[in-house]
Amino acid sequence: MRTNLLAMIFALAVPVMAHAQSADLVLCDRIAADPSDPDKPADVKGVTEIAPSDVATAIKFCKQAAPSARRAMFALGRAYAANRQTGEAIAAWRKAAEKGSSAAMVELGVAYATGSGIAKDEGQARRLFEKAAQSGNPRGVSNLAALGGAGGAAPADPAQARALLGKAAETNAEAQYQLGLMLSEGSGGARDDAAARALFEKAAAQNHPGALERMGAFAQEGRGGAKDKQAAKAYYERAAALGDEDARKALERIRCPYAIKDKQGKLVTTLCF
Repeated sequence: MRTNLLAMIFALAVPVMAHAQSADLVLCDRIAADPSDPDKPADVKGVTEIAPSDVATAIKFCKQAAPSARRAMFALGRAYAANRQTGEAIAAWRKAAEKGSSAAMVELGVAYATGSGIAKDEGQARRLFEKAAQSGNPRGVSNLAALGGAGGAAPADPAQARALLGKAAETNAEAQYQLGLMLSEGSGGARDDAAARALFEKAAAQNHPGALERMGAFAQEGRGGAKDKQAAKAYYERAAALGDEDARKALERIRCPYAIKDKQGKLVTTLCF
């Protein structure tokens, strides 16, 4: 009887311990996951920016989950960056990149490209973007195209970036958004507002903040389709609720459309409704 009781206690304890180990990752995902991280589970929405009130909690739980999950290590870097701990952020992204996180490769590449918290090295940035792009990361592809030639290397090919994004855009919201931007700007080929709008609409249906903001702008201006001010406002509101700053500013311009300026052309005030 004693043996059976111990076995029952042990059987009950195992799932509880497993749950305790995964709870850190669940909490890390909830408050610090990046919506564009390919490692992110489909049922995790992610946040475009970690809320200031959540930074300390994100650091705590992502740090605990990081040893067993590369996406938590990447999210830990995001939390450190939000807390202006640039050195710690870069160290976390480097560890996550070594474990194969393409999202961390992109952030580390951005740091090298801009010289933010680390010595500027466009060659290293290019290598990181190339590695991320090869793994199918949409931001890796678009950043590689934007980087251009560096250190004698051949310039990035926007047309090739379009092709790579086209494959990823079949299923990935971030790729749909990035390809939409290239089409709307005429980067790597002809400008196509209708195709760009269709891609933004697909990504917006998946609650991609940037795509929602672009759909608001396209609907407001009538680019690539019908002009619809009410739809534009609705898209902006959804994007703003997800933390998109451009959408928030667009809503403010809709609310306060008239600018009062002095003789020098400086803004004095706005008229709001």
